[in-house]
Amino acid sequence: MSSDHVQSAERSVGSAEAPFLELLARGASADAYEQPVLVARAEGRPVDRIAALEEAKELALRVRSELEGRRRREAELSALFETAHDLAGLRDLDAVLRAIVQRARSLLGTDVAYLSLNDPARGDTYMRVTEGSVAARFQQLRIGMGEGLGGLVAQTSRPYVTDDYFKDDRFQHTLPIDAGVRDEGLVAILGVPLTLGHHVIGVLFAADRRARVFEREQIALLGSFAALAAAAIDTANLLTETRSALTELERANEIIRDRSGVIERASDVHDRLAELVLRGGGVHDVSAAVSEILDGTVEFAETASAGALETSRSEGHAVRHKDDWIAAVAAGGELLGALVLRGHPGLDPVDQRTLERAAMVTSLLLLARRSASEAEQRVRGELLDDLLDARDRDPRLLRERVSRLQADLDATHVVLAARLDGPAADADQEAAARRRLWSAASHLAATRHGLAAARDGGTVLLLPLGTGDTATELARRTAGHLTTAVHEAVTVGASAPVRALADHPDAVAAAYEEGRRCLDALRLLGRSGDGAAAEDFGFLGLLLAGDRDIAGFVDRTIGRVVAYDDRRGTDLLRTLDAYFASGMSPARTKDELHVHVNTVAQRLERVGRLLGEDWQSPARALEVQLALRLQRLTATPRH
Repeated sequence: MSSDHVQSAERSVGSAEAPFLELLARGASADAYEQPVLVARAEGRPVDRIAALEEAKELALRVRSELEGRRRREAELSALFETAHDLAGLRDLDAVLRAIVQRARSLLGTDVAYLSLNDPARGDTYMRVTEGSVAARFQQLRIGMGEGLGGLVAQTSRPYVTDDYFKDDRFQHTLPIDAGVRDEGLVAILGVPLTLGHHVIGVLFAADRRARVFEREQIALLGSFAALAAAAIDTANLLTETRSALTELERANEIIRDRSGVIERASDVHDRLAELVLRGGGVHDVSAAVSEILDGTVEFAETASAGALETSRSEGHAVRHKDDWIAAVAAGGELLGALVLRGHPGLDPVDQRTLERAAMVTSLLLLARRSASEAEQRVRGELLDDLLDARDRDPRLLRERVSRLQADLDATHVVLAARLDGPAADADQEAAARRRLWSAASHLAATRHGLAAARDGGTVLLLPLGTGDTATELARRTAGHLTTAVHEAVTVGASAPVRALADHPDAVAAAYEEGRRCLDALRLLGRSGDGAAAEDFGFLGLLLAGDRDIAGFVDRTIGRVVAYDDRRGTDLLRTLDAYFASGMSPARTKDELHVHVNTVAQRLERVGRLLGEDWQSPARALEVQLALRLQRLTATPRH
């Protein structure tokens, strides 16, 4: 192309921009930007001229949109700043709340805005401030907790929006609320929570009398006003905290106004992440902090898009995936997850480095949490090993060690022996399965304020026994929990309850042996994946139990018959003895007792009602005979 043609094209482009610059200068509507192109086409202008006009139009519309966005943000910031100023200068809570509701309605351009507060004394929510409302019943609504859209916001502590209130079934409709909303003529409603700490104290609403879609920026703006409303309410009770909130608001405003200060921005990011680490913050605290810094939604995810995640891990940088940004959270070649910035395709280099730095901090927090958990598990295992081996018998030292683990050896405990019963393909898989069992048992023990250790190819747990609970119930729950956690059948044998372990550390070892005997019995009986204690095995429990609870066995087996004789002065026990001694023949029994055969039948019928209809089955009859013999051996002679 000749230089004359180039200069002509440049003049054409330059002249194409002129009408749109004029439209920008006078703030014309978006429709007006089509006019220069239409005129050029009508006049039959050259194709390159029309193309230049189209290009200039698109550029001008983008500039116009950016200018409008900036003007809107300036208006929002100005309103927020003015509200903050009101908070600093006013002491009238109602005046501050009215100003917040008025400004929220004005900036969002809604027909109505209103604010409700929770009433802990009455257990409901009431309208505190309304703006634009015309219905008296709506203004006087008192709403039960959990009802309506406001109840959904209060329950979840998250903003909710409905485009058509009466067609939305996500929340509970009630006649009083629906009647009030119908009187007011509301259709589209947006509600955001007012929170103090972790508690929702009310809801700020913006609503229209026609169908409407609220944009993300509008929801965020109403959320900012809700935060100010919560701060105003807090001011009425705690003035010092309100001043601190105002200071943070002004600081945030300065950061927004001075976005070009890269060094200051990077320093702020560093300070905030360092503070999170120093005060023991978690992964979700990092996500929340970075969400605020980047003005977006940042989440920690264990999995993300495989390709983008692998690229981020290998390159060490955050990468874009559709409208999201993904930063791998990795340490020492191990992939721990990802930080995902949602719906934020435009990310400048400073914000990208912020996301990458947050991913690095997240990996450090995850490693620290894992190390702390493993260290605590080892300490708990070592203490239980000492109890099982009875090396440390000083009760004071035991209590000191246990107190640091938030356990209590003075409470009643049960010792449980757990073992995997699934077949292992090879030694490596068996070792991996045992590690999973130990990890699951250690986690369970830590959450139950107990102890766990690997032992004898399985795991032993020392768990406190709750009020009203039994060793059998605890064993079955533990077997179910561990089976679910490791995805293999886990069998659990339990000891009888043991007490005062600090004073009697030998009891732990004895109880463990009892639990192992119950475990072996379960496996021999083919009850893999189940849990049981010695008391579940009838007279076999006498062989399994470490303390040979003879009195307990007798009481469980024939205790009701013994009690009946004691109360009524009857001879049911003697009749049972004679009945079994006579080969379970009523005719021979009546001769032994010198009574009528009908008397024997009546007494045996009474025994059946006390012991159950199956008391003469072979298994039950054997237990009853053993209990009768033990009862005779241990009973105090009558005088």
